[in-house]
Amino acid sequence: MRAIVVEEFGGPEVLQLAEVERPEPGEGEVLIKVAASGVNYADTMRRRNEYLKKQDVPFIPGSEVAGTVEAVGSGVTDFSEGDRVVNLGNDGGYAEYAVAPSATLIPIPDDLDFDEAAAIPLQGLTAYHLIKTTGRMSPGESIVIHAAAGGVGYLAVQMAKLMGAGTVIATASNQEKLNIAGDLGADVLIDYTGDDWPEKVKTTTGGRGADIILEMVGGDFPEKNLTCLAPFGRMVVFGAASGEMSSVRLFQMMRKQQTISGFFLPWIMGDPELLSSSMQEMLGWLDAGKLKLNVGGRYRLEDAIRSHTDLEGRKTTGKLVLNP
Repeated sequence: MRAIVVEEFGGPEVLQLAEVERPEPGEGEVLIKVAASGVNYADTMRRRNEYLKKQDVPFIPGSEVAGTVEAVGSGVTDFSEGDRVVNLGNDGGYAEYAVAPSATLIPIPDDLDFDEAAAIPLQGLTAYHLIKTTGRMSPGESIVIHAAAGGVGYLAVQMAKLMGAGTVIATASNQEKLNIAGDLGADVLIDYTGDDWPEKVKTTTGGRGADIILEMVGGDFPEKNLTCLAPFGRMVVFGAASGEMSSVRLFQMMRKQQTISGFFLPWIMGDPELLSSSMQEMLGWLDAGKLKLNVGGRYRLEDAIRSHTDLEGRKTTGKLVLNP
């Protein structure tokens, strides 16, 4: 089968298309014929070996896979050949076929296409648990969502409204992306390329600051976030898309009893009950037409380099997928 293989760490150019042996499902596993694989910032970090978990080489990137069950291993009784499924794992998705434990598979509703299904697991679960589990948002609270037109941001804006946020403040790098966030229901739109964006957040919140800020930019953003975070406010850190690490003067947090929390999705994935309940709620929103998905870019497998280049260059909106 064809797959994207990383044999050395580095930039997008290390993503090499190769012919590799097709995997076989073991006990409790299924073989998935991949229709769409999600492209995420976590993939770019694994490619550079900067992810929170050490990455070995060679490896096939891609943690999200949507497709049909091609074959089942021994002991698998809950899925059969032809079933439409999506899976969130560690790697192996940038390929024509992938193996996954049957226990981690999620059935895809008949009216949801594979590209859209690939937008649910990683970014959907991330957005949901950033707000509800780690951010602990209460109805009526204000929330700042940076990169609001991106994969996580696109879903977070909608979920924040569904969970009862009082004011959703969306930031993005240009007016086109801000318009997308506005169409999704954001109450306030702010261009974060200007130095005055923290002041705009404070003005919007009557000088108090936002109750929750979702931080994934890095660089000087964490420090600036703290200047417009409310007393008892929570900043949830889940990435550094700029590639620049940050430092925070902790005494700043003492004056307003603010909290900084880290978010790492694998801890959520390790809790089956939490994972299942959140997936069911998201699928319910989808079925009811309350949650919209956006596939912002489709790439062929051989265009994996361009997909990472576009993602890291902030040239995209919504979810990016590879189609073998």
